Amino acid sequence: MDVPLETEHAVAKDDHVPSRPAWIRGWLEDFRAVLVETWSPFMGAVLIVLAVMALMVSGLFWGVFGGLKLWGDYLNSWLGLAPLLGISSELDAPFMHRISIMNIVLILGAFSAATISGQFRINRPPPIEYLWGAVGGTLMGIGAALAGGCTVGGFFTPVLISSPAGWVMWIGLVAGAAIGVKIMLWALDNIEWGTQAPTPLSMDAVRPYLPWLGLGVAGIVAYWAGDWFVSPDKKLAARAIIVVTGFALGFILQRSRFCFARVIREPLMTGEGEMTKAMILAIGLGIPFGALLISLKLADPYSAIPAAFWIGSLVGGLVFGIGMVLAGGCATGSLWRLAEGHLKLWVAALFFAWSGSIAVGVLRRLGLNRVDFDIEFLDGMPEITALGNQAFLPDLAGGWGWAYALGFVVLALWYAAVRYNESTDRFTLF
Repeated sequence: MDVPLETEHAVAKDDHVPSRPAWIRGWLEDFRAVLVETWSPFMGAVLIVLAVMALMVSGLFWGVFGGLKLWGDYLNSWLGLAPLLGISSELDAPFMHRISIMNIVLILGAFSAATISGQFRINRPPPIEYLWGAVGGTLMGIGAALAGGCTVGGFFTPVLISSPAGWVMWIGLVAGAAIGVKIMLWALDNIEWGTQAPTPLSMDAVRPYLPWLGLGVAGIVAYWAGDWFVSPDKKLAARAIIVVTGFALGFILQRSRFCFARVIREPLMTGEGEMTKAMILAIGLGIPFGALLISLKLADPYSAIPAAFWIGSLVGGLVFGIGMVLAGGCATGSLWRLAEGHLKLWVAALFFAWSGSIAVGVLRRLGLNRVDFDIEFLDGMPEITALGNQAFLPDLAGGWGWAYALGFVVLALWYAAVRYNESTDRFTLF
């Protein structure tokens, strides 16, 4: 391969160069199918569950907000706000904090996928979109602080480990997304300022080198993971799995265009439900896997369930849902899309991190996220705050039967509503 692949069309054209041997044309065709053409969201859903289960086998859980909050803590410390917000003077290093590491390698994974496929470009939106990114990111930070996590740590992961907190946040997300869509519709009809997009930046000079850059990033991350895996430092060795799975998640999210915001928003905005059905598949696969790992004591659910059931989960989901529609992406969506060069999502992620740090500090000052322990559940030691408690359904209901019933009944109803809406547009707000 003497010329790097640039885009799907470029590869397709290259396939028919007569001078290339058949085996090289076949290799290029496979390369395009795997690394250039977009993957099915259902394939993405299955691969995401496998990556998340690999984390759980190692006693870890997928989260995003904790890492963003750490970055916001650094920003607020630099601004001199640490004493006011109760931020520790000894923060974890970004490359040592497990969720921060996961976020960093997720961005690298998405960047690698975007450059290899030829989809990376500096995307400059109309000026008003930066404002929406800032407002949306701010609301997402506040919502995540209230719910104890974003669409990953507050909804997806708790649902997989049978916490009703995840489903309550889902209710809030749907309601918030509906409000967000209404706001955007109003803005389209009433706001004319800043709607003109600037001239796109040309990528012609660097485009031929981008696939090699993406492959190089993948190689560096592979070396990083391997170096940590064989390290005599047990802490580093344990974090090698985070580097691998975080990079894989970023790569999968970008290749499959999997976005939690689209899962909630699209049925309300366009009636399209493919991404939502892919999420339903992911949860349907993840719940029994999660139950198995917890039953085998390979994972402790209380280390991942936010103490926010039900007030924090519901109100946080509502605020977060509005924010993710305005921002154009949730936590993971913002990270993998900023890795593609979307400047609006850089703004959204910045304000998400900053406002999340501030919101957690304000809640701390108000005593709303102060943890107590319920003496009635000494075995599990669930945390209790003014915003809610750590609700683990198998413990509350005395077994896994009700946990499975709740999860799969909600999934069945969700699928039925999405399928019905695809045919009738009954719930579409446009």
